[in-house]
Amino acid sequence: MQIQSMHFKARAGAKLADTTLQASLKEVKGKFVHKRAVAIEELDDFETTRDAAESIRNRTLKNLDLWLEYFEDKARQRGAEVLYARDGEEICRLVIDIARRHGVSKITKSKSMLSEEADLNQALEAAGIQPVETDLGEYILQISGNEPPSHIIAPVMHKSKEEIAGLFERVHHKPRKTAITEMTREAREELRPHFLSAQMGISGGNFLIAETGSVALVTNEGNGRMVTTLPKVHVVITGIEKIIPTLEDFATLMRLLPRSATGQSISNYVSVLTGVKQADDSDGPEHTYFILVDNGRVELIGSEFQGMLRCIRCGACMNHCPVYQTVGGHAYGWVYPGPMGAVLTPLYIGIENALDLPQAATFCNQCGVVCPVKIPLPDLMRKLREQQMQRRLRPWTERTALKLWAWVAQRPVLYALMARLGVCYLLWLA
Repeated sequence: MQIQSMHFKARAGAKLADTTLQASLKEVKGKFVHKRAVAIEELDDFETTRDAAESIRNRTLKNLDLWLEYFEDKARQRGAEVLYARDGEEICRLVIDIARRHGVSKITKSKSMLSEEADLNQALEAAGIQPVETDLGEYILQISGNEPPSHIIAPVMHKSKEEIAGLFERVHHKPRKTAITEMTREAREELRPHFLSAQMGISGGNFLIAETGSVALVTNEGNGRMVTTLPKVHVVITGIEKIIPTLEDFATLMRLLPRSATGQSISNYVSVLTGVKQADDSDGPEHTYFILVDNGRVELIGSEFQGMLRCIRCGACMNHCPVYQTVGGHAYGWVYPGPMGAVLTPLYIGIENALDLPQAATFCNQCGVVCPVKIPLPDLMRKLREQQMQRRLRPWTERTALKLWAWVAQRPVLYALMARLGVCYLLWLA
């Protein structure tokens, strides 16, 4: 995916003028918020559960190297192979090597944000391997011309039903359908042959469970299970920070993840996948590979930004963000939009390549209040702003104005006088 985070202001302006996008945003605005609020009310101990989830993530990150070693040992005992990737380029190299080793010509993919970070689809196509996205939203984006997702949970929320109906008619060469049930059935009919003929499946991982060497997948579509059980090869691509110690920890986090993401008490499908197919198993892959990815994450360990690695990718922060709800996800210019993207993107691709993202916030702190693992997102954005000023990355006019304001603010009498003059000027203008 081409990085365009430097152009947030221009892209945001274009998105504000996009009438189709604005209509789509207006239609979905508040739906996730309301559903989450209702689902959270089911928990008598919501804040206690948040505290427990935060503790689980902090405890794991504190000894991340040890938990990774423990996971690797358990996964290999179950027949899986564990590989590590430094960056997106290495992800692509490893996946292509695995595909060639097993004679793979077609890969079905469940949703994986790491594959978006790596531009994996483009690399596979260049290597002569066909990738097929099977999450409905990601499938729509792929047949639209490999569009990037605009939301990590609902990647195609920027498109209207009419646009998708026209796209299906054009790509599938079938009569136009407008009923959602008919359109989803058509998508299933198109995808079913790919499920049955693909030699490899690729998935992400919501969590890696150290004590069993398992990957946990949380989805609302059956494609995840088709991708991970039908092909002879299953490749899991996920970040090193996704590891948690025990199944009990997974149960705790699952009380929060679906409620925060889609407002569900539990997702339609919760899969805990371990190792390779055994003699008495009815399905499952013959070969399982875990590709555990750094891509900027290691540098956050022990830093003032380590708390960002607690993120469980629920999307609640963007669902509640007034900026995201106004400009949509594509304005942010990379994989992760909203408040999480305003922090993650500068940290992963370089603060100099995403200057405006830490500024793309009202600091209302809705994101911090709803985060299920209590990430202080506004505080982290503030730290990024401080780094920009220290490295003189902001325009000199902005730096000068802030220094002048700071000088005046340290002199209460002068500050009060300036405030009165400002009020008088505004009244005069009125």
